[in-house]
Amino acid sequence: MKFDYPLTIGILGGGQLAKMLTQVAQRMGMNVAIIENFPNSPAGEITKLDFFRGWNNKDELDKFIDSCDVVTLENEFIDLKILEYIEQRKPVFPNSKTMRLVQDKFIQKKTFQNAGIPVPDFQLINSIDDIHQFAHKHGFPIVLKSRFMGYDGYGNATIHNEIEIELAYNKFRSQPNRNLLYVEKFVNFQLELAIMIARNHSGQTAIYPLVQTIQRNHICNEVIAPANVPPKINDQARTIAQKCVESIDGIGIFGIEFFYENGNILVNEIAPRPHNTGHYTIEACYTSQFENAIRAILDLPLGNPEMIVPAAVMLNLLGERNGNGSPTDISGVLKTPNTFLHLYNKKESRIGRKMGHITVLGNVIDETYSRALYSKNLFKW
Repeated sequence: MKFDYPLTIGILGGGQLAKMLTQVAQRMGMNVAIIENFPNSPAGEITKLDFFRGWNNKDELDKFIDSCDVVTLENEFIDLKILEYIEQRKPVFPNSKTMRLVQDKFIQKKTFQNAGIPVPDFQLINSIDDIHQFAHKHGFPIVLKSRFMGYDGYGNATIHNEIEIELAYNKFRSQPNRNLLYVEKFVNFQLELAIMIARNHSGQTAIYPLVQTIQRNHICNEVIAPANVPPKINDQARTIAQKCVESIDGIGIFGIEFFYENGNILVNEIAPRPHNTGHYTIEACYTSQFENAIRAILDLPLGNPEMIVPAAVMLNLLGERNGNGSPTDISGVLKTPNTFLHLYNKKESRIGRKMGHITVLGNVIDETYSRALYSKNLFKW
């Protein structure tokens, strides 16, 4: 597939991922159109082509489609009918066939299982009795998950006993977007790991270093690159990442999360877009996840994903209050050597909301991690 310049890339969604994609595309001489369901989104503010009445407004969607040469996305929650509608006129990557295998987390797990990719034991849930039977077979704890709209801890519930089964089940059943369920065996992991992989139309892939992620309240707080794991695990992760994107015929950039348990790794899930665990690549790698996302959807040669420094640590800046999203003091962060501050310009802060991130580069993981924590403590909301 060949695109003529100048070209316009359309992005479904206007958050921080779309903003960082836009910045890279503009640097490469491309125009970007953003469609979002509200005005003044982080990405919409940095392009003239800002369609803020959203994809559920047919006139707005048609105008957006007309403005684009190719379309990509910043989240996996867009209705498949919208993607299919766009595909009648413009190419979309990842396409609706890929998204059909990813968007429903149960189908995603089934697809990977059928491809021989290691995943935790799981089962479709049609009634509360199914949960009881799964718990009886596998023992507690177990994890009840929504098949759709699960992110940052939304859509997951760890269940420790029989009483909690009914509480979790009733909670999900009351949420229209999350009432289709499956259950999964709890993995008593030693580490959580992640890897980014880009794949273009020609089948070329670029696999980034395996990283360790530290989650709190189901939200990624820290990313340590590279992960301190045996070489065998690193090789396994790369092989599995390749199988994952091939099993869904994915084109674009993909973030894959793993559980590391007793010397083995299991796939937790895949995200068909730039991912929080790949933000460190902006400064730490020859080619960032965002640039390779653009290259991949345009079938351009993929850039070198290797790190240019021995160590990098990325820390998320999460909202500490509900209200104004502006920080009060960033000067302390900027005094820290080899530290890079990214603020997403979100107008409204919520407790736990991703408002920005800090990346620190260094030569040794431990020293780099200490500097990153020190820098984050100097940041003031």
